[in-house]
Amino acid sequence: MPIDASRRSAAIAIARSLCILGVVYVHAWTGIGSAELAALRGTGQDALRWTLMEALGRSAVPLLGLISGWLVASSARSRDWGPFVRRKARSILLPMILWNALAISLVSGAAWLWTLPAPVPTSWEWVAQELFILTRNPDINVQMPFLRDLFLCMVVAPLLVRLPAVALLALAGLAGVAHVAGLGPPVLMRAAILCFFLLGMVAWRWGWADRTVAWPFWMSAMPFAVAMPVRLALALQWGAPQDNMVMAAIDLVSRVAAALFFWRLAWALVPTRAGAILRRIEPFAFFLFCAHLILIWLGGPLIGRIVGRMGSPLYPLFLLLQPALILMAAAPMASALNRLSPVAAALLSGGRLGRR
Repeated sequence: MPIDASRRSAAIAIARSLCILGVVYVHAWTGIGSAELAALRGTGQDALRWTLMEALGRSAVPLLGLISGWLVASSARSRDWGPFVRRKARSILLPMILWNALAISLVSGAAWLWTLPAPVPTSWEWVAQELFILTRNPDINVQMPFLRDLFLCMVVAPLLVRLPAVALLALAGLAGVAHVAGLGPPVLMRAAILCFFLLGMVAWRWGWADRTVAWPFWMSAMPFAVAMPVRLALALQWGAPQDNMVMAAIDLVSRVAAALFFWRLAWALVPTRAGAILRRIEPFAFFLFCAHLILIWLGGPLIGRIVGRMGSPLYPLFLLLQPALILMAAAPMASALNRLSPVAAALLSGGRLGRR
């Protein structure tokens, strides 16, 4: 049965919005440090935080990589290396650098001026690492390694699209093994991003995206329903140690299951009112992804003065609302910038705004 291309496009937009709103939970403001977080382990608020991070945050991110790989594989323009990489440099790499510069200026500036508890430059090497993410993850915009690694995937994409699907699947397997083994840095900060990018290319070759939406919803949800409680139980017990290969393997499996579930969910939401709302959010999703850590660093302590830090009675409500609050701040900012300076809006949104 032919798949409606317009519905597929709508599902992709919804999936992006779901994923990026979910990412906010991974970086949600707590107001406390690692020692205090450890002291709260096992409490109800700790369980809520980990559930939101794992089920809606880290689990949704792989679908962004899969969608990127799928779109690259489906585009004839991805075979022309020079123009393709220049476009991706404008839409991925340049916004990453600009937002990292804004993060240093705004977050570190606030730390200097108002004693905000946030990182400040300690050397020119620190500044270079924060701007370009050369060999380590940044201290402020901790979400940006996704864009860094995604751009590197795009650099080799014109070569990858010429490989047979079996070779792409084998490379995805190797990237998955690297993720489990903790390999990748400093070339790739997160080898799993390459794994999912390659799986997205295979998904286009073999029609996985179209086949899975024909399944009953429960079939797509079942792997997620089985894998996620296991991943969550381990996270609640041990946190997220980076050197535990068993947890890394379970993490990878749960992310594959989550990508399937969120894709099927996005497809189911297309004809609904919730789907329509998420589609209206999508033009601002990239802007929100890039801006949300800055907003959390600056806005979290202000709201925290009212609701309290993690462990306070009102904190769970604040935690649940953080994606909505970030959206309420980022979307008007993006719209205002789009009206005042379409060029700046286009630069900071990777070309997704500034054209209206």
